[in-house]
Amino acid sequence: MKKNVKYDLAIAKLADKTHQFAFELDREFFEQFEQQLIPDGKLHADVTLIKTDRLLTLNFDISGTVRLTCDRSLDEYDQEVDVHEQLLVRYGDREIELDDNVLQITPDTQILPLAQHLFDYIGLALPMKKLHPRFQNEPDENPESETKLIFTTRQPGDDEDDDEGTDPRWNALRNLN
Repeated sequence: MKKNVKYDLAIAKLADKTHQFAFELDREFFEQFEQQLIPDGKLHADVTLIKTDRLLTLNFDISGTVRLTCDRSLDEYDQEVDVHEQLLVRYGDREIELDDNVLQITPDTQILPLAQHLFDYIGLALPMKKLHPRFQNEPDENPESETKLIFTTRQPGDDEDDDEGTDPRWNALRNLN
């Protein structure tokens, strides 16, 4: 990943209160990551940072469209994205990722880079199966692709009068006990 300071927050200079930040995410943003999942997009990210002496709470609201390639036709199309995520950053003795949405940084950390978090949240909002809008309302290609198996067991003493539709070759197995 190429370093782009445009998506970094200088947290050391911020007062303990709520701060608002806005980012425009476009082709330049996606090109800094060595990936082919999202080649382009036009998104707006609003980040609300609530800073206290022990914790930073970042609320991400990202909306817009990304350019994807359809898994079926390989045509490019625009996919709507709407993301609402929260990242908690606490202070500790070393820098470590504690959980998917919880980071620990040292008290002397000056800069909090957001580019990777923005990219990850967008990537997680994408559908697993990328289909061009013209395919999204089509019924499943093969409705018989799902095989349903129904197993029944006979208990001793069950009525055996409902055997009219049973293949007579199985009757010999019923007598085994």
